[in-house]
Amino acid sequence: MAGVTTEPRDTPPGPPAPADRSGSSGLLVLAGTPIGDVADAPPRLAAELAGADVVAAEDTRRLRRLTQALGVQTSGRVVSYFEGNESARTPELVDALIGGARVLLVTDAGMPSVSDPGYRLVAAAVEKDIRVTAVPGPSAVLTALALSGLPVDRFCFEGFLPRKAGERLTRLRDNESERRTLVYFEAPHRLDDTLTAMAEVFGADRRAAVCRELTKTYEEVKRGSLAELAAWAADGVRGEITVVVEGAPAPGPGDLDAEELVRRVRVREEAGERRKEAIAAVAAEAGLPKREVFDAVVAAKNSARPNP
Repeated sequence: MAGVTTEPRDTPPGPPAPADRSGSSGLLVLAGTPIGDVADAPPRLAAELAGADVVAAEDTRRLRRLTQALGVQTSGRVVSYFEGNESARTPELVDALIGGARVLLVTDAGMPSVSDPGYRLVAAAVEKDIRVTAVPGPSAVLTALALSGLPVDRFCFEGFLPRKAGERLTRLRDNESERRTLVYFEAPHRLDDTLTAMAEVFGADRRAAVCRELTKTYEEVKRGSLAELAAWAADGVRGEITVVVEGAPAPGPGDLDAEELVRRVRVREEAGERRKEAIAAVAAEAGLPKREVFDAVVAAKNSARPNP
């Protein structure tokens, strides 16, 4: 397919061979790390830690604890790579890659780039035609989704919601009609406010699950309606939190007024769809005849015209 590039896999069975210094570019390896139980570390992680020329870690102290638990020693240079220095350190790591180094990127838990540092480095490496591969590992997003008991065939990940109440409500309203299962990260001290806001925007009866301390000693998955979960969280909750929320129900005939139908058509047009296609798609979503959506669009257009 035109425009699609593929990258060869580099998956040595043992410790990686020394980087080629003949002038060819190196390799960027994104490695998943345990989200709780160190026994969940992927087998290749130890080999990559031992053989990397450079290990870029979100927290070098946590990296030290991880290598000790795995019984492995890093032979390469260890540098910090976190939100505060990500922009400044990326060019340095790209230079190392261009020079032929094997650079391993690890974060505190889970996969790099998923609400963690990594995206900037991957984008910069791709721009320079440097190979990028991954050591697949634990993911709080997928683990919570699987344990939630909610539909998993289609889902979307929203990361952390804004801290400010007004901005949080705005984001939630953007998600209000999303029919896929939604996954969020949240800080424990904001969980009560977030679940209350979700109940307000999504509806108190919308099903959800709060997944706490996944794979750790005190792992807990609390399932119920958003109203029930907000009441449960009112007394305070501790630990790493992932929230999974059921998607919006499919609208039935008559559920959407003309203004909402027009808004949905406009959103699709702004995304590049032709009006005819947008009208057909919105009609299918709403379970309405295309003519009804078309008439709403025409009426809105006519009402927006200035009187002669």
